[in-house]
Amino acid sequence: MAVSVAGPADSYFVCGTPRTGSSLLLGLLESTGVAGRPQAYFREPDEPLWAERWQVPRSADGGLDYVDYLRAALAAGRTGNGVFGAKLMWGTLDELVAKLGRVFPDRAGDDAGLLGSAFGRTGFVFLRRADIVAQAVSWLRAEQTGAWYIGGNGEIGGGVGTGGPPSFDAGRIGQLIQLIGQHNAAWEAWFASAGIRPHRVSYAELDAGMAGVTLAILDFLGLDVPDERVIVPRHERQADELTAQWIERYRLESARS
Repeated sequence: MAVSVAGPADSYFVCGTPRTGSSLLLGLLESTGVAGRPQAYFREPDEPLWAERWQVPRSADGGLDYVDYLRAALAAGRTGNGVFGAKLMWGTLDELVAKLGRVFPDRAGDDAGLLGSAFGRTGFVFLRRADIVAQAVSWLRAEQTGAWYIGGNGEIGGGVGTGGPPSFDAGRIGQLIQLIGQHNAAWEAWFASAGIRPHRVSYAELDAGMAGVTLAILDFLGLDVPDERVIVPRHERQADELTAQWIERYRLESARS
């Protein structure tokens, strides 16, 4: 069941596409102490790494029982009030519901029902970035350098650059712009088909008022932050002069073509 404005929620997902400020938002939500410890727990390449951290039992061939994995993820992602949080990028949603369909076969084919069976009363936060050129440039740099965030609190991978130096690539920026549009449209179609009304947040709103955006999400989820709690960011801004130069260069080159 999707939460709209009433609550309280048992769980929530921050949904979106890369480079929309999702890591920043997860850290802000965790800092409240009442909104779980949200991470990208269900990204398929990272699941073995999380399983190793949580010491999830493995079968003789090294496989995972997804019931065990799900139980461990819920334990790791909950705060003391029982609220669970996580992040889902578009491709991750399909991976998660396919696995949940094997855990809850009676709900297979019903995405919202599967998520409700696994996570209880669930809210959805949809994070988008209006300036998709800037988003694509940021994505390209992270993709090339392997540095997806600075700071953080317990993420699996992506915090230390493991790639090479950044190099301007107009063709790849164009591909990413197209991909961002496709994934945003896919999210919108999924929300509509599942009857879900997400709480919408823009990158610009988050950048301009982190605490206000965080409090609005808590209100949407039916959660109250303790009066003494301070909402603080746990990630640093990555955009710099090179980012601005690439954005301007791409726009100029696109205008001439």
